[in-house]
Formats: sequence, structure tokens, C-alpha cells
Amino acid sequence: TCTPSRRKVQPSLSLRKNSRRRENNNPSLRPKSRSACSGNCEDAFRQSGDRNRDCTRQAINELNVSLPSKIKRMAHQILEGKKGIIFGALDDQSIAWKTAESVADAGGTFVLTNAPVAMRMGTINALAEKTGSQVIAADATKMEDLGALIEQSQEILGGKIDFVLHSIGMSVNVRKGKHYTDLNHDWMTKGWDVSAVSFHKLMQCLYQKDAMNEWGSIVALSYVAAQRTFPNYNDMADNKAYLESIARSFGYFFGKDKKVRVNTISQSPTLTTAGKGVAGLDGFLKYAEKMSPLGNATAKDCADYTVSLFSDYTRKVTLQNLFNDGGFSNVGVSQDIIDAISDEE
Repeated sequence: TCTPSRRKVQPSLSLRKNSRRRENNNPSLRPKSRSACSGNCEDAFRQSGDRNRDCTRQAINELNVSLPSKIKRMAHQILEGKKGIIFGALDDQSIAWKTAESVADAGGTFVLTNAPVAMRMGTINALAEKTGSQVIAADATKMEDLGALIEQSQEILGGKIDFVLHSIGMSVNVRKGKHYTDLNHDWMTKGWDVSAVSFHKLMQCLYQKDAMNEWGSIVALSYVAAQRTFPNYNDMADNKAYLESIARSFGYFFGKDKKVRVNTISQSPTLTTAGKGVAGLDGFLKYAEKMSPLGNATAKDCADYTVSLFSDYTRKVTLQNLFNDGGFSNVGVSQDIIDAISDEE
């Protein structure tokens, strides 16, 4: 119950003196004694107080009913009015797909894009229908495709761009099962171009076309193998290291000249269609789960984290490689791993 406060607000000394002067000059302004007030007056006062309390209770009840839904709308509309481009959505297992869904839930609008061959393999049109977005085919390794994509996206979205997700990665050597000590260097160059150099090409197009709004945000997806050795990740580790370097180098100029943020997210190992090509991924997923205090971050976790980086809440975060991995990157060894090794002995 809500109890009205009985505390009286004391007028200032000057107000009290002025009030007494007016009462002395005009007897009608003097307060009446309690005996001068009839019982009807007290009843009316009591009824008025009851009505006020009833109205207050009703207002509080209405607020309590509507507040959760209002909070939910506010919490999930942090990208309202923002426009962007999302690269790399293949199917509902991909991080880019989950990000598109989270961005749409947060009020953002966007254009979806992928390479023509990837679009034939995946189901991106279903995502476009679900999120009310349009799809533009573009090869991210070709400057002319990127230029056309950016121009068409601005026409569709009605202005400059606020956010971009680069979720592109590929290694022919991994697909073909080539060992790191016996790589095909033509394939290595192809994977490097798709996975890392495409990020530079994309940002160069955005920069030169002045296509980003101030305080916009560009995010690319990386992996901890850029800093540490994971044998089966092969030349993709080199690609991710190069990707992170591009983010820092180009991000400096984008921030200095255009007030645009550039970051990478180092995500937990995630069972996506692309990730399935990495040998021993199932075993490593279990290992990472045991190593991470919070467990592996899912594709949805990464999507929601990306939304925060697209929002105005992270306006001064740039040139960073941000770990979204449940703590894996800062753990030397976990007790779960020690116990598992001890049990084997």
C-alpha cells in the first residue's frame, strides 16, 4: 500500500512574517479554529483524501502493468533509426544470420549481402523476408562490386550508413585438408583475399565514398587463433591476424577523419556451416567449454554483443579486438581440464 506522507513542509521565516502581517490587516484571512469547522467539513475532507488515494493506487497499478512491456521495448530498440549492411549470412547457423535477427529486433534496418556462389548455397532470401530487408549480391574481393553495393544500399536505406558487419572467412587449404607445412600458396592467397583483404577493400570503399555517418560502427569477426596457436585452424589463423591488423590501421584513419569506430570480435569456437570445415572442431568445442568460466559464447551471444557495438552506448570504443568467449582467452588451464586429465591417468 502507498501511505501519504504526513510530513509538513515548513515555510521560510520571511513567508511566515508576511503571512502574519496579512492576517493582522485582514481578519478574514486568519485560520478558523477547529470548533468553527462543522462535521460536514471534516467528512468532505476525509472523502476527498480517500478519492485521492484511490486515484493514486489506480495509477500505480496501471503503471505496474504497462512498465515491463515498456522496458522491454526500450531495451530492445537501441538501434532504432540506424541503417547498415550485413555481410556473410549463409543459413540460420551463421553468426551473421543471428546478428541480422538481433539488429532487426533492436530496431535497425539493413541490406543483406553475400557472394553470388554463397547465396546459391544458402537461404539468405528467407532471412530477408523475415527481417523485411533486401538482398544485394556482391563479391567482397571486387572493388566494383563493393562500390555498387554501397551506392545501392544508400538508395534503399535512404541515406548514409550507421553500421557494417564483416562476417566473411574462407580457406581452400582447410577445405582440401592441406596441412600447414604443405600449403598450396595460390589457395592461401585466395583465402587471405576473401577473409582479410576484403575488409580493407570494404573500408576503403566506405571511406572514399564518405558513406558512413559520424559515430558509425564497423565490426569484423575474428578468432583467438590470431594470437595463439591452434594447429587445425591452419592458414585461417594468419588471415585473422591480418584482419585484426587492418582493423587497427584503417580504424585509426576512419576514427580521426570520419568519427567512425572499427573493432573486431574474437568469438568462441562456434558450430557454423563454415566452421564445420575445421578438423576436430567438435572436440575443441568441448575443450573450450571446459576452459571457459562462463562457457562458450553462442552465435546469438555474439549477435547481441555486436548490436551493442553498433549502438550509441559504445561510441568511444574503437581499434579493439574484443573477446566474446566466456573468459577462454584469459584462462591458462581450468580445474575441469585438470580433472579430466587426472581421470585419464
